[in-house]
Amino acid sequence: MRHLRRTISLPIALAAAALACLASPSLAADSAPDWLRAAAQEKLPDYDKETVAVILLDETQTTVRDNGEIDTLHRAAIRLLRPQAKSDYGGIEVPFDKDEKISYLKAWTIETNGHEIAVGDKDAVEQGFLSDIEYTDIKVRALAFPEANSGNVVGYEYLQRQRPEIFEDIWDFQERLPVHRSRFRLQLPPGWEFSTRWANHPDQQPQNTGSNTYEWEITDSPAVEVEPDMPPWTVVEGHMILKYFPRDPKLRPKTSGSWNDIALWYQQLIAPRRVATPEIKAKVVELTSGLQDPVDKIKALAAFAQRQIRYQAVEIGIGGHQPHAAGDVFAHRYGDCKDKATLLNTMLQEIGIESYNVMISPERGIVRPDFPLLYFGHSIIAIHLPDSIQDGGLFAIVNDPQLGRLLFFDPTEEHMPVGYLPSPEQENDALVITPTGGKLVHIPLLPASTNRLLRTGKFTLTSNGGLIGDVQELEWGGPATQEREEFLDREPAKRAEVFDHFLANFLNDFKLTGASIGNLEQYDQSLSLEYKFVSPGYASTAGDLLFLRPRIVGDKSTGMLRLFTEHKPRKYPIDFGEATRQDDVFDITLPAGYVVDGLPQPVQADCDYATYKSETKVADGVLHYKRTFEIKDVIVPTEKLPAIRDFLQQVAADQQSAAVLRRATP
Repeated sequence: MRHLRRTISLPIALAAAALACLASPSLAADSAPDWLRAAAQEKLPDYDKETVAVILLDETQTTVRDNGEIDTLHRAAIRLLRPQAKSDYGGIEVPFDKDEKISYLKAWTIETNGHEIAVGDKDAVEQGFLSDIEYTDIKVRALAFPEANSGNVVGYEYLQRQRPEIFEDIWDFQERLPVHRSRFRLQLPPGWEFSTRWANHPDQQPQNTGSNTYEWEITDSPAVEVEPDMPPWTVVEGHMILKYFPRDPKLRPKTSGSWNDIALWYQQLIAPRRVATPEIKAKVVELTSGLQDPVDKIKALAAFAQRQIRYQAVEIGIGGHQPHAAGDVFAHRYGDCKDKATLLNTMLQEIGIESYNVMISPERGIVRPDFPLLYFGHSIIAIHLPDSIQDGGLFAIVNDPQLGRLLFFDPTEEHMPVGYLPSPEQENDALVITPTGGKLVHIPLLPASTNRLLRTGKFTLTSNGGLIGDVQELEWGGPATQEREEFLDREPAKRAEVFDHFLANFLNDFKLTGASIGNLEQYDQSLSLEYKFVSPGYASTAGDLLFLRPRIVGDKSTGMLRLFTEHKPRKYPIDFGEATRQDDVFDITLPAGYVVDGLPQPVQADCDYATYKSETKVADGVLHYKRTFEIKDVIVPTEKLPAIRDFLQQVAADQQSAAVLRRATP
């Protein structure tokens, strides 16, 4: 499902192929507009040396017409401060489709010596989007700024006319660069009304600058610094959401005043698509023949939608929102998320199982329950489970007081079994579409116990520090899905490389001597791995001493600690992805003639979001090491970051701790 933003305020990544065609634009010594000259003279705050550019002005003027068409004038001025700014901010690209036309696009450069250069529509290029998985009628018109060099000021302006399907808009006044001045002007026809919601910024009342004309202005917005594993962009950036309410009753359905309004609008798009053709009916009979358990039937149909319908998006016009007919998706054996969901819903109704299309964002935290907005981007399904079906093994269930017991499932996740749900779709809000309307439902985080890794190892340590190992892993839930994807993306002959790459993270010198994979394509079974290796010189030596790290493989902290840097504090929350429990249980047979001279102390570390414990013991010449790491919650707010950092540092220290072995006196 697509959501085409009406404007883009800053080019983050230019269409390289398009701009390559602009090697020799027809530069003109044309006058820059007064607004650009004025912006270039603005006195700016001081910025640190990492700031490569600053947006002097970002202005949107939206004019809504009484017939529902919307004209948007967008202009921006950017001062380039560092040479590297040219590669990231050397042009502008504007998306459009058949319902969103670009009237004109112009750009200018004011050089440090005052010389002005202009380019326009004749210098622009257009390109569409066509990839292995997506075809859409959305295009981009791209224009390169002439002489986009350090110290110069560049600017652009374009005008678009849109016939929107829904009267809603978003004003983004915060970017990856500092924004000195951002302005939004709204002009509505007589009798129209609007409402707003603010995010990551205090609410601001507009200035009424004329008859049904309003203006908001924000100054000196700091840059949003991209950090690893931060929440989605829309969750952290400052923005204002707008809705327009027309006076004409015929246009009122285009305003999503409630979640039910959005659901009713979408239901009329999907209802005619859920028609079972004779071919679909026959396939359902074939797939469920001999199956008595309703869950087995659901799994059989789900597997077909997952793995026999190739993901391929063809989104033209309303096709960006409306699924293709189930019969067409079945016949052609391809479709996007909403197509797969619609086909699976159609097949399920043939076995008497009621199910619904579900609109959801693939990034948690974007949907605001208090402000209905058509801003989802993904489609899955909710299966209404009869009372006769038990919950066993079906974890992604929500018991809703109005809709009943709903099992959520994503048909686009090829390797995920029924009962689970991709991590970004957990702890998320989804709009369930029913024939009579819809309801926003909160999908909770699946418990850690559903995403498990159990790693057991039998090792033998030699007197010269060499290690012989045999490790077995059982994985289910999220860890199993991720591991399956990694193995299945490789040719069978190259799958041993996955084991090699894993062991290389922990062993300086080793040789893989055996590896096997169990249940690789039995997606509803635990994934089992076994790998054997030898590692000469694993334990370091010093005279009569051997230093042995009991945590031989597996890491619980290094990657997470990279989320923090030493030179500046982290600004944004951390999203851990999914709750999980991971256990390591290792038995290391010690070499004859050695006694234990020291063992790592047991560790018990806790915070609000995770727990960790480990212990090391020795009995009958065998060192027994075990530890448990569990993530209980996934969103760590900024004020809790110091606690999670301290927790991870305790884990890191324990991972590097060593047992000391001493050669016994003869």
